[in-house]
Amino acid sequence: MQPPTLKDVYDARPRVARLVRPTPLMRHPLLALETGLDIRVKHENHNPTGAFKVRGGVNLIASLPDEDRRGVITATTGNHGQSIAVACQLEGVPCTIVTP
Repeated sequence: MQPPTLKDVYDARPRVARLVRPTPLMRHPLLALETGLDIRVKHENHNPTGAFKVRGGVNLIASLPDEDRRGVITATTGNHGQSIAVACQLEGVPCTIVTP
């Protein structure tokens, strides 16, 4: 498996943007006060799963060829399973999530 390229990131953007809204980037006044810096926090908890991983799941499922859309299965102990479940629901792809 090859690491993602910059082109992969740019290719993923429209697939993800179609299904996942941008999360707010907000100033954090308490951290700014403590550090003397302009601190901003990206609120990924506003995603459907409460985590950033939903983007990866959406990108994966949205980029599946038709023959692979018959169904997917994954094993996970955390956010990855939620990400795949949400992505499959949004894309109408049957899925099975195994939690060992």
